[in-house]
Amino acid sequence: MQVARIAVIGIALGSGLLAAMLAVRMASRPPEVVVQSEVVEAPRMETLDVLVLRRDVAIGTVISAADLAWQPWPKGEETDSYVVKSRHATAIEDLAGSVARSAFLAGEPVRESRLMKAERGFMSVILAPGMRAVGVEVHVTGSAGGFILPGDHVDMLLTHATQPRPGAPPGGNTFVTETVLTNIKVLAVDQQISEQKGEASMIPKSSVTLEVSPRQAEQVAAAQQAGTIALSLRALRDGEVSEVRNNDQPSTVQVVRFGQISRVTAR
Repeated sequence: MQVARIAVIGIALGSGLLAAMLAVRMASRPPEVVVQSEVVEAPRMETLDVLVLRRDVAIGTVISAADLAWQPWPKGEETDSYVVKSRHATAIEDLAGSVARSAFLAGEPVRESRLMKAERGFMSVILAPGMRAVGVEVHVTGSAGGFILPGDHVDMLLTHATQPRPGAPPGGNTFVTETVLTNIKVLAVDQQISEQKGEASMIPKSSVTLEVSPRQAEQVAAAQQAGTIALSLRALRDGEVSEVRNNDQPSTVQVVRFGQISRVTAR
């Protein structure tokens, strides 16, 4: 029994001695050097100041200086049509008072080609070069039910009486409808020059202003004397479909007045 106790005591002393030696060795070991990686800053993007709109602007809006602001823009991402501060530092003062020829969104870069000084009437400002604005009285219930809005494209339809067939009873006139013009842009509906945001035009309209060529203006004038005009609304994606129609050729329409039939030609 005494031998076993001596063995246990020896093992305990040996373990303690080994632990002490390990502790001394670890305490005498030099501390590890922590190498910190160098922090590399991300390259800074070069920018330039581009003129933008602070708010949404509808067509026909007079732009004020408060509507314009300089905004940093990635260098190399701008186009020649953008107004850059380094090239036009006084742009805000110079462009204040201009009229928007098309709609802008807030934050959209300003393009001078889409602005024009309102030195004359507004309609002459938004007209494309070489085009004419012509107002027509339309058949309200037959013109897309009042849903035609400024900026839409339409076809112009003319309904007029035809010459009675031989042997037809008196008063038995028949009517025909023909397409006079196609893909015509609507500039205004009555006195409304832009679509009301978030609202559909449900109010019946009686007059529409169209953007046409000089030859088409003559055709519109002749059509208004020949019968009833209605407008057919075109789909937005019709612009993707190639449609060629020579509207510059002389147009002839039939006019019926007091029972007398005549032809009117727009040259």
